[in-house]
Amino acid sequence: MASSWWRWRCCGSWRPAAPSPGQGFPRRAEPPGPRAVTAARAQISYFNRVKSLMSAFPNMYSISRFPHVTSAACCCSRTRSGNKYIDPFKLGWRDLKGLYEDIRKELLISTTELKEMSEYYFDGKGKAFRPIIVVLMARACNTHHNNSRDVQASQRSIALIAEMIHTASLVHDDVIDDACSRRGKHTVNKIWGEQKAVLAGDLILSAASIALARIGNTAVISILTQVIEDLVRGEFLQLGSKENENERFAHYLEKTFKKTASLIANSCKALIDDVLDFTACSDQMGKPTSADLRLGLATGPVLFACQQFPEMNAMIMRRFSLPGDVDRARQYVLQSDGVQQTAYLAQRHCHEAVREISKLRPSPERDALIQLSEIVLTRDK
Repeated sequence: MASSWWRWRCCGSWRPAAPSPGQGFPRRAEPPGPRAVTAARAQISYFNRVKSLMSAFPNMYSISRFPHVTSAACCCSRTRSGNKYIDPFKLGWRDLKGLYEDIRKELLISTTELKEMSEYYFDGKGKAFRPIIVVLMARACNTHHNNSRDVQASQRSIALIAEMIHTASLVHDDVIDDACSRRGKHTVNKIWGEQKAVLAGDLILSAASIALARIGNTAVISILTQVIEDLVRGEFLQLGSKENENERFAHYLEKTFKKTASLIANSCKALIDDVLDFTACSDQMGKPTSADLRLGLATGPVLFACQQFPEMNAMIMRRFSLPGDVDRARQYVLQSDGVQQTAYLAQRHCHEAVREISKLRPSPERDALIQLSEIVLTRDK
């Protein structure tokens, strides 16, 4: 079964899924098919690009070469080096003061309306998750290499660029999804229209590209350009679906990795977002829940639920387009263990991230990154 090879791939061992109503125990896990192997290779390629990005700076080494390994426990918080709890966001913001002001300076726009649209999401109300990860990782790697925790100017620039690329993708995603709200307010496309929203996203992306070029490091430029390509390819993958169950899981996995921007924590974040789409209320999320179903998307909870309720297959293939499909699919998910299975999968990714970051020398920033992984898993919005 698809869920079986999924756990086999992610965990290194097989854990049986809960039996479907009226059925016995599931069959033995089968080895992953060609699509699963392709998805795995895509992950490895993405991992190698992020390692290259870190090694492109003179004071940063590849994580895979760090000899100081700390055993990762089942609970992420137990891997900290004995220090008191450190708020990763407070620690990271020390290097990000003036983040949004600096981003707005990059958006040199003379047209008033275009300026308002481009700056709309740079209002300081976002989580700035990606910039936080960048500066924490920079300090942790710098400490490991030469005991200097100072963040280089080029490393901070990467933090700004990451937030700009991410925000541009949000503007474009909202157009594709015809979204009405984000971060608790109306979307750019709902206020100014779809055509202008597309142009605003393009402008943010072009400003990010100019800032990237100023760094002057061809390896960094190549890697972050690949991230932009991955975002586009991930969006295309999201628009499609597969009839075969094994291919569906591989498709979902590949899409998740291409649409997320951080190796250490965002693979977990993407999975947890899928869980919250079924468990959180709209006020918590700042956007409507069950949004993925309404967009015709089969996320992790849906794919796992399909193992117990095969009648969902038809709904997946027609992208929940018939009246009542969304409500029925949601009920199937809530009656199944799909949410729990997806949360478990996110936890496995979290543990993998912790194992990698634990190879760094102990430092407040390393501990903060480990804590951040746990925060991602337990968040409710």
